Amino acid sequence: MTDAEKKVLDEEVVVESVDVEVGTMEDVDAIMKKFDRESNTRVWEGTPKKILRYVLAAFMLFMVYMNLWATWSGQIRRCLFVGFVILFTFFIYPVKKGNVKPNSMPWYDILLAVAGCIPYFYYVANFKRIVAMGIAIGQTEVILGIIGTLVLAECCRRAVGLPILVVAGCFVLYAFIGRGMSMDLVVYNIFYTTNGIIGTPISVCSTYIALFLLFGAFLEATGVANFFIDCANALVGWASGGPAKVAVVSSALCGMVSGSSVGNTVTTGSFTIPMMKKTGYKPEFAGAVEAAASTGGQIMPPIMGAAAFLMAEYMKLPYAQVAVKAILPALLYFTGIFIAVHLEAKKLGLKGVPREELPAWRLLARDCYLIIPLILLVWLVSSGSKTMSHSAAYSILAAIAVGFVNFFLQGKRGEGDTQPMTTGKALGNAGKRSVFSAVESLEAGSRGAITVAVACSMAGIIAGCITVTGLASILINAIVQLAGNATIVGLVLTMLCCIVLGMGVPTTANYCIMASTCAPILIQLGFPVVAA
Repeated sequence: MTDAEKKVLDEEVVVESVDVEVGTMEDVDAIMKKFDRESNTRVWEGTPKKILRYVLAAFMLFMVYMNLWATWSGQIRRCLFVGFVILFTFFIYPVKKGNVKPNSMPWYDILLAVAGCIPYFYYVANFKRIVAMGIAIGQTEVILGIIGTLVLAECCRRAVGLPILVVAGCFVLYAFIGRGMSMDLVVYNIFYTTNGIIGTPISVCSTYIALFLLFGAFLEATGVANFFIDCANALVGWASGGPAKVAVVSSALCGMVSGSSVGNTVTTGSFTIPMMKKTGYKPEFAGAVEAAASTGGQIMPPIMGAAAFLMAEYMKLPYAQVAVKAILPALLYFTGIFIAVHLEAKKLGLKGVPREELPAWRLLARDCYLIIPLILLVWLVSSGSKTMSHSAAYSILAAIAVGFVNFFLQGKRGEGDTQPMTTGKALGNAGKRSVFSAVESLEAGSRGAITVAVACSMAGIIAGCITVTGLASILINAIVQLAGNATIVGLVLTMLCCIVLGMGVPTTANYCIMASTCAPILIQLGFPVVAA
């Protein structure tokens, strides 16, 4: 039984006392595959599943090595990263949603996987020669660049969705039609320079984002999410409309670790939504509260969404400063949802969960060691004594140690058995479960990095087209001239640009587009860089 299944089983046991039916892991998986593109993956069973798990785990270990010890050029590291991401995308995501046969992969997907990663590995193998060629790349390089870009676009369609692909396609067409650029020039800028696919978004993704995703996966494997949910229950579960307030507080706490809206919703929503419905909230209100609260995970320090790392890179600020600046907006965001929940509870006359059915503080205090890795990360990042990569690496080691201790203590307590285990047996079980959990966490980190990397690659294409065509300057001049001295007019026009260009685009890519087009407009209008 996996940790996720045990979490849901524990939640079912907790909620039995108030007669609430919590969905099983099968229900959650079915819903996620229906509505969440990232969860609609191939079905691998038995030996193929194990092989893929260990390969993904090895890829994440390779990323750790590449970030901490490798001395390769930045372009080489980024190309290697994207090449492996494309290869794994086809092994994880099918061509379309729907039922897929277990342990089945069509021949054309194998062909696309190989054809898609070859151009990036070719770039790595011929890096010095290609750099020396400059803009005068040969036909072989042009063809490989086209193949690498088109296959990456297919990866984006499978793993992220169509909207961002449409946006990127429009910008590429503008380069061809609107600016009359040649095929060679467009391919060179998109594929072979750091203004395109292997630009700033992929640079940040292959370093900070990948390692922080891995840290989040290891920390979640320790059971800290359950600890946060229990703390939220003990803190506000007894209040009027308690379960909805638990959803808000637990989403805020879990958001500190995950930085993911979807992951946050799945972690807390399987417990809080049934509880809210049982308390008396309407189903649509319960779902809306959980969705809104979980979305805040992207802006809740210290581990925010991928866009926060891009903000630090674009503004040339330490990530710690970005995290500090996000604290107040995040607290205001969750406070707003909390107040809305409280007012709805008062209007409906809802009550909370009896205190005797909530977790005891003395038991929660016993498990407070679970947040040690998070505290260590905050200290390392804020002190500036270590680089971001090393801070994440040390925090990962701390999470592994805490996970081992947690497994050992569970073994000593007997996990509900009538007799606790001996120290030797508990240590043995802790060791086995820690190794298995470490592999699962490495796999989870790789899977998370793949979807973010694909989105960052497409964001690089968009940002590259904006830079090469000079579209940003055209947009800035037009809006500044229209606004004149009326700052509010400039803000409204900028808002419209953000809405139109960001429709259906993931947060990470959306930020890259806005930072390239709309942020300079606000700076030109006199707003501070951070605010812009």
